[in-house]
Amino acid sequence: MNEPILDDPTLTAQELRSLAAAGTAAPSLLNTQPWRFRAYSGTHTLRVYADPQRALPRTDPDGRALHLSVGTAVFNLRVAAAHLGLEPSVRLLPEASDPHLCAELDLSRTAETPNPDPDQGPDLYAAIEQRHSSRLPFADRDVPETVLGELRAAARAEGAVLSVQDEDGVRRVMALTEDAERRTADDPVREAESRAWLRSREPASDGIPLSQLGPPDSEARLPMRSYTGRPPAVSVPPARFEALPHLALLSTHADHPSDWLHAGQALERVWLLATVHGVRISVMHQALEWPQTRWELRDPNEGPGFTQTVLRLGFGPAGPAAPRRPVAEVLEVVGAPAAA
Repeated sequence: MNEPILDDPTLTAQELRSLAAAGTAAPSLLNTQPWRFRAYSGTHTLRVYADPQRALPRTDPDGRALHLSVGTAVFNLRVAAAHLGLEPSVRLLPEASDPHLCAELDLSRTAETPNPDPDQGPDLYAAIEQRHSSRLPFADRDVPETVLGELRAAARAEGAVLSVQDEDGVRRVMALTEDAERRTADDPVREAESRAWLRSREPASDGIPLSQLGPPDSEARLPMRSYTGRPPAVSVPPARFEALPHLALLSTHADHPSDWLHAGQALERVWLLATVHGVRISVMHQALEWPQTRWELRDPNEGPGFTQTVLRLGFGPAGPAAPRRPVAEVLEVVGAPAAA
């Protein structure tokens, strides 16, 4: 049965700010925050755009990671809308003539529950603010299989596959990641692109502050990303990481912009649910940035598919909160869109 349509077709200024704040709290590669939100006065329509000025043309030439990032923001918007008592209806890539328009949310219906999918567990809204990327060492402790099962189901609900790697798979993924990290270190243009998103002055509103750089593995087992290049422009004391990390691949069956947006929503659903369970996550994206290593990442046990990201999971410090752009920079309110 359809939910009732709201009598008042206008989202309030406070509701719009709340939605945009949740959207921009999403994760993104190098914390580029490559999204813009556009609301229309007199309507319950909210559009999500990719911001090409925040793209990474050398690291992400096809825009796959950009769409993945925008997808995480779309999922946060869904969670925040449900928290406001709304039932979001989402159309991905609604206008072929505008490739930057990634999603359109119709927020005109009320919801029965503050959860975008009540069959998938707890309300995730509080986890939006609590979710951080942790580049710190995790404990040598297994993530319970019951929790992993919930994370797999969360990815499945968004049309993606989360495959937790066994020991051989972990070593394979780490070797590919190390290979990709070496290739990046040998590419001065890519290295310069990454360094451009480091922030030496605080407070910052985007990018990665130097105070939030993670340490390298003192035993050189885990190939943590060097955001400052090799040799590093900023020295961070090494630390001892877990002996064998828990790694999972997030994959889709196809590899088009719509799949990347679905993968982004799956990533954020998994990440928020993991946060609820006290499980920390960091993204190991290096091998996704080179066609050969990305192809070799595919999990042979899952059959054909396309890896969209690599997650490291575990128990440990939450990691510091990354800086965020103010809502005024990412949200605009304009007149109602023209009829199709």
